[in-house]
Amino acid sequence: MTAHVQPTGAVAGYRPERTLRLSVELRRQFKRRRTLGVLALMVALPLILIAALQLGGTEEAEENARINLVDVATSSGLNFTLFVLFATTSFFLVVVYALFFGDTVASEAQWGALRYTLATPVPRMRLLRQKWLAALVLSVGALVALGLTALLAGGIAFGFGDVQTPVGVTLGQGEGLLRLAGMVGYLAVHLLVVGTLAFWLSTVTDAPLAAVGGAVFTMFVFAILDQVEQLGSIRDFFPTAEEFAWTDLLQTPVDSGDLFRGVVQSLLYAAVFTALGFRHFSRRDVTS
Repeated sequence: MTAHVQPTGAVAGYRPERTLRLSVELRRQFKRRRTLGVLALMVALPLILIAALQLGGTEEAEENARINLVDVATSSGLNFTLFVLFATTSFFLVVVYALFFGDTVASEAQWGALRYTLATPVPRMRLLRQKWLAALVLSVGALVALGLTALLAGGIAFGFGDVQTPVGVTLGQGEGLLRLAGMVGYLAVHLLVVGTLAFWLSTVTDAPLAAVGGAVFTMFVFAILDQVEQLGSIRDFFPTAEEFAWTDLLQTPVDSGDLFRGVVQSLLYAAVFTALGFRHFSRRDVTS
C-alpha cells in the first residue's frame, strides 16, 4: 500500500509545524552531558565562592563601585548574588552562552546526524529555529539557576538582609529583589551577542569547539580593545560595550541611559548574527 500524496508533493498528514517540537529538542539537549555539567557548575560556583569569602580576607576597597562589590559581598544574600553576577559576567557566562548556542548545530554535523534529522523530514529553517530557541531556554535557565543558587546559598551563609551598595546606599529586600531581576534580565539580553555569534559560527563549521572558541575569542579581543582609550567613542559600538551597565541598577535614582543603550545594541547584534546564521544554513549543502 502506498501513502497518499498531497498536490504539494507531501505525504498526507504531514505537517511541517509538528516536526521537531521544542519540548523534544529541549529533552534531547538536556540529556547531554555538557548540559548537565554546566548546570552542575552553576550550582557549585556560588558554593565555591562562599567558601572562598569565608576562608579568605577581602582586599582594600577601590573607588570604582563596580569593582568593590566584593567588599560588601558578605553583607547579605542579595549582596552575594550581585558579587556572583559581577564575577561571572566577563568570562563564565560568556562561555556558557557560547557553549549552548555554538554547540547546537555543529555537534550534530560532527556526529553525522544533521542530514538524517533533515530527512525525517524536518524543514531546514524550522530545525534551526528550534535549536536556537532551545539554546536560548538552556542559556537563560543556566543564568537563572546561578542567580537563584547564589541567592539561596548566600542567604543561608550571610543572612537575608537588605542590599548594601558599595557607595553606602541601602535598598530594601523587596526593591533589591526587583532590581536583581532586572539585572538578570539585562544580562540575559546582553549575552545574546556572544550566543548568537556562536550560533552563526555553528552553521559555518562542523567543529563545535571552533564555533564556541571562535565566539569566546572574539569577545575577549573586543574586551581587550575596549581598554585602549585611544579608540575613543569607537569602543561604544563594540559588542562588549555596556556589559556592566546592569550595575547602574544599584544607583538611586537609576540612570537608565546605559541600560537602554546596552539592550538596544545587544538586540541589534543578536539580530544580525542570527540572520547571518539562518542565511548561511539555508544555502548550506548539508552532507554530514
